[in-house]
Formats: sequence, structure tokens, C-alpha cells
Amino acid sequence: MDHRARVYDNIFELLPSEENPSPMVRINRMNPSADFVLYAKLEWMNPFGSIKDRAAWSMLRDLERRGEIGNGRGIVEATSGNTGISLAAMARVRGHHMRAVVPNKVPLEKKVLLKIVGAELDVVNDELCPSPGMGEGSINLAKTHAKASRDRYVMANQYENEQNVLAHVRTTGPEIWRQTGGAITHLFLALGTCGTVTGTSRFLRGKTPHIKVIAVQPTEGHDVPGLRNVSELRVSKLFDASLIDEILEIDFELAYPRALELCRVEGLLAAPAAGLICEGAQRIIKRDKTGLGVMIFPDGVFKYTSNMAKHIPELAEGTEA
Repeated sequence: MDHRARVYDNIFELLPSEENPSPMVRINRMNPSADFVLYAKLEWMNPFGSIKDRAAWSMLRDLERRGEIGNGRGIVEATSGNTGISLAAMARVRGHHMRAVVPNKVPLEKKVLLKIVGAELDVVNDELCPSPGMGEGSINLAKTHAKASRDRYVMANQYENEQNVLAHVRTTGPEIWRQTGGAITHLFLALGTCGTVTGTSRFLRGKTPHIKVIAVQPTEGHDVPGLRNVSELRVSKLFDASLIDEILEIDFELAYPRALELCRVEGLLAAPAAGLICEGAQRIIKRDKTGLGVMIFPDGVFKYTSNMAKHIPELAEGTEA
């Protein structure tokens, strides 16, 4: 592969790595302090559209190496969208089938994308992010499929799979370290499966123990896809509170106007999750005044246009004849 010429033999060669990092863009007009350098790491620039490309590729390759998939046996996974999209797209290209169990509250755009990339879809009544609850919970149903049809499915289980963490130890952390020349002082991100925060923080703390890792969480009852409030983290075995300095709870309604502001003021087509992360970063910058921070923006706004219109109704005005 030739990253300089940007010519590749297959789509997988585009996946992010220290040699081929996802881009970082400096925040200018939305940065509240001239003495604080702030960057956004744009994960929607990954080939399948989100930061979940990293975990999906790591989990898929591990399953292949261990002989867990192939010869008619594919993957089943509970997902709020992004991991499922990445896993399904990659699996189909490599000749494996994928069944995605999705909560009914996931945006229509994500459900359609899952079908476009070839996933078989089960839509169930569940919280926005899959929960380990009783009955028709997404995770329970995925586990049921894996147990009842062992010859057809294995569950990747992003909520417990250490490959989810290792993907960020191998890629996201080294990329940020190299891109900032080791000058990073603050890392800003959100909580989901917690693979990103655990893996990236683990790597960066090994390089600079004094880095401040700031995680944002939406208020309870939120509808920000892919994010979790701490009260919802019981589902994840990957959460390590010792790797996080602060968890900021922010009104989830702010995710949408901040995402719109990122689009219109900085030209960054960022998702609502990125809006929440940006709000958290602004608050910390006003307090700490100086430093060099990186915000990890997990994906772009493209999959959330219906959510954006729901929370900012004027966006839907004039869209019909």
C-alpha cells in the first residue's frame, strides 16, 4: 500500500493506523481560550464511517484467526448501529454473514445502512443502547441466537471483547501521540462500550501519566445514539474508572445544537455525540485555560439527520414541496 499516493489494493488498507491516521482538525472559533490548542479527531473519515471500524476489524480478524467464523458460520451482534455497520460491511466483503440485533429507537438511517451493507436485521424493543435486561433485550437476544444456532452464529460481543480495547491501544492512542508530537495534555471523549476510552487512555497514560482524560455522559433519559450514562454502564465489562479523571454529565439536549454549531461554525459535519463532547471540552478549557486537547468525534452527522430535525425542528422546514 502507498499512503502517500492514496492508492490501495482493497478497502481494508484504508483502515486507520499510526501510519495512516484518521485526520485531526484544529478547532478555532469554538475554542474559548487562545492559550489552549484544541483538535477534533474525525472518525467518520474511516472507510466504514465511524470509530467502530477499529474495534470491528480487530474483533473480526481475531474471530477468523481462532477459526470461530467461516464455513457457513457468521456473526451475530447487538448494536446501536455503528459497530454493526462496520462489522457487517467487513464481514460481507470477507465472505461471512452477519445478523444485527438493533433497538427500535435506533435512527432509521442506521437501520437502512445495516441492510445496505448486508446485515440481516432483528429490530426489538430495547433502550437506545443495547441493554442486558430481561425479555427482548438486544444483548440477550443476540446471545440466544449464538447459543441456539452455534453452527450458524458466534457473538462478537463488543461489550466484553478485549479486542475492542486492544484496537485503540494499537491504533487510536499511537495515532494521537504521534499527531500531537507527544504534547497532548487533555483527552475528551464519550462513554459507550468503553473500548475507546479504556484502550486510548491505557496507551496515552503509558506515555504521559499526567494526561487528563475527560469523559462526557448524557443525562438520563437521553436519545443520543451510541452514548451511555454511567448508570447504563453495567452492560460493559470494559469500563475502567481508574483510567478516567473526570466524568462530566451534560444535558443531552445540548448535543444537537452543539453538533449544528460544529457544522456551521467549524465546517465539521459531526454527530450529536461529538456535540456533547465539544460542550464538555469547552467547559474544561474555560477552567484549565491552557493545554493541548484532542476530542475524539466518533462519527458524522449523516446517520442522524432525523434526530437532528426532531430536536431542531426548523431544520425540517421547507424540505417538502
